Amino acid sequence: MGEDDRLRAVVALAQGMAAAQSPRESWRAAALGACRALSGSFAALSVWEREHGRLRVLVNVGERADGEAEFPEDETYPVHQFPEITEFLHERWAGGGEPDAWVETASGPMDRAGYCHQRVAALRRRGRGCCVVAPIVLHGRAWGELYVARPLGAPVFGSRDADFATVLVSVVAAGIAQTERLEEARRLAFTDALTGLANRRAVDIRLDQAVERHRDEGVVVSLVVCDLNGLKRVNDTLGHALGDRLLERFGSVLSRCAAMLPGMLAARLGGDEFCLLAVGPSADEVVRVGDEVCSRAAELDLGEGVACGIASTGDPIGEVRSARRLFRLADAAQYKAKFLRAEKPVVAGRDGGLDDPIVRLADSPPPVAGDGERRRIRGMEPDP
Repeated sequence: MGEDDRLRAVVALAQGMAAAQSPRESWRAAALGACRALSGSFAALSVWEREHGRLRVLVNVGERADGEAEFPEDETYPVHQFPEITEFLHERWAGGGEPDAWVETASGPMDRAGYCHQRVAALRRRGRGCCVVAPIVLHGRAWGELYVARPLGAPVFGSRDADFATVLVSVVAAGIAQTERLEEARRLAFTDALTGLANRRAVDIRLDQAVERHRDEGVVVSLVVCDLNGLKRVNDTLGHALGDRLLERFGSVLSRCAAMLPGMLAARLGGDEFCLLAVGPSADEVVRVGDEVCSRAAELDLGEGVACGIASTGDPIGEVRSARRLFRLADAAQYKAKFLRAEKPVVAGRDGGLDDPIVRLADSPPPVAGDGERRRIRGMEPDP
């Protein structure tokens, strides 16, 4: 491959990683781009997990051997099998700069003293003739490695290939850093900073998708809206620091309760309002989670428990064509729970179906200014 071809390969690798929409896509683009740039038949991208003392494979691309999944769940290798990496695994390597890539071949001895016997054995076991290994450095520390192999009979990698691999991993490291920044931005955009739960934006997106599935497939969608009682009193009498502690503790309660049902989303809507969103489980299963939320909230040493309202398409609440209507129903049920100081959730539709006062309140026109009626039920304008 000429210099112009290699330059184009570097550009293609960078463009592939820049176009990735998720970490997995970024890892795959990095491995594929490097495999093509080095005329390899197989490539893998791995990350060093310092806390576990192991190398974990993130992605395998190209001609995979038996047992090599594209995105393996548990393909890991102990650090002690790769002593060539350990000198810069925890700290900067001597002399600074970027660590150089190196080449291994299947013709290397299996038992020689030093560092490469494991890689030689792996090449032979998987029918490969040679590989180039390039450490990846991110934020001044070893992040992982790029591994590109060729089959038996193919030209063996040389020193120029190793030098080129060192250039490629610099591009890969920049792409990984960009992906991490984007993931952090996405996390912040959809996460409540105080509790670490999902925020209102995340709920709106997930609920719109869930209601669409309900309309198309009939899947049950349930929403639990919780209003934390006593937050204002805590703020006014004990200070906002303890008020924040109450919010954090209830957020932990909500998160643990959400884990009772697969895929249940726990979120803080803002202020003292929280919610749970379930897609698939029955209404009764969601009510049991709501019971647990109320019980655990009552045991907190701060606050005065929680008012909990539930609306589920699995109950007789009429047709749900929009997320807005389900929110109105759950919020109206929560309002009733707060008014009654109920120790358990109030569930829309379970007191007379469509004649349930909660359903009638949620479906009533928005109140006019000055009529003294409740106006904080979300989206009181009629459904489209």
